[in-house]
Amino acid sequence: MDFFSDIPLPLLIAALLAFYMAWAIGANDVANAMGTSVGSGALTIGGAIIVAAIFEFAGAFLAGGHVTDTVRKGMLDMSLLDRDQLIYGMLASLASAGTLLIGATRFGLPISTTHSIVGAIVGFGAVAIGIDAVNWPKVLQIALSWITSPLLAGGHRVRYLSFNPFNNPQRD
Repeated sequence: MDFFSDIPLPLLIAALLAFYMAWAIGANDVANAMGTSVGSGALTIGGAIIVAAIFEFAGAFLAGGHVTDTVRKGMLDMSLLDRDQLIYGMLASLASAGTLLIGATRFGLPISTTHSIVGAIVGFGAVAIGIDAVNWPKVLQIALSWITSPLLAGGHRVRYLSFNPFNNPQRD
């Protein structure tokens, strides 16, 4: 236990909550991505776990930096927070977003990980400092991406199927 005595308590709590959030994200999102592959027989459950682990890590490693920066410092004016407010507010955001994800997953309710953490951080900032601390243009930009992404993907798919209606092979 000597190792843990040198680590500040908020850091230990943050590590535990990060694992909790990662578990909640996995419980919520991996089934969406891998359920059809396992259900169709294209992958075994073990194969799906390996594929999910590889691509979840690759996505976080290769593309996660920008997202992390936005979540970490783009939505709130951090200069208005003192050190303790920031630490405990972010811990509360992790705990609340993770708990929301676990609860929704338990009851089979569709929920977005991004909506959960963005809402938790905006809520923490609005309560701790006031609504003026929230960078509303950045929050609006994030919210608009939730609308435009599915519309663009759907439009692309409609365009593809319109120009290639017979290039969709059927399985026997």
